Amino acid sequence: MHITNTLQLSQKEKKTLYHLWNQEYPLNINYATLSDFENYLNGLANANHYFLVMQDAILGWCFTFDRNGEKWFGLLLDTTIHQKGYGTIMLNETKKHETHLYGWVLDHDRDIKNNGQPYKSPLGFYLKNGFTTYPDVRIDTEKLSAVKIGWTRE
Repeated sequence: MHITNTLQLSQKEKKTLYHLWNQEYPLNINYATLSDFENYLNGLANANHYFLVMQDAILGWCFTFDRNGEKWFGLLLDTTIHQKGYGTIMLNETKKHETHLYGWVLDHDRDIKNNGQPYKSPLGFYLKNGFTTYPDVRIDTEKLSAVKIGWTRE
């Protein structure tokens, strides 16, 4: 297992991440086409990508980007490596390069993944890893209901 870092994604990496996104995130925020996903990626300002690689396969992805003067992030892990410490390893690597991180996290278990399984809220994971919630800062749309979380280096 190792973590790599890149500012530019290859076409092969984009395809892998597109499939990881659609496999792990709730169905209602999946991308219908690779082109739609690439449009999302192209809209990320100053994006930085961290990959968790095992046996030449990307099984984890953490990415940071600038939004409204803040450093935001996203984190995805293949289900096969959940609850084995890899998410914390990826977060810790990302935190080495940042002083603040912000993100949206679903704080409920109502959404369904592409495979028909429930999407389990990762809020407890983030709280365990030093993040706090901003309960008054939410996104509530047809597609997404989430609370803002943040982490600051001490």
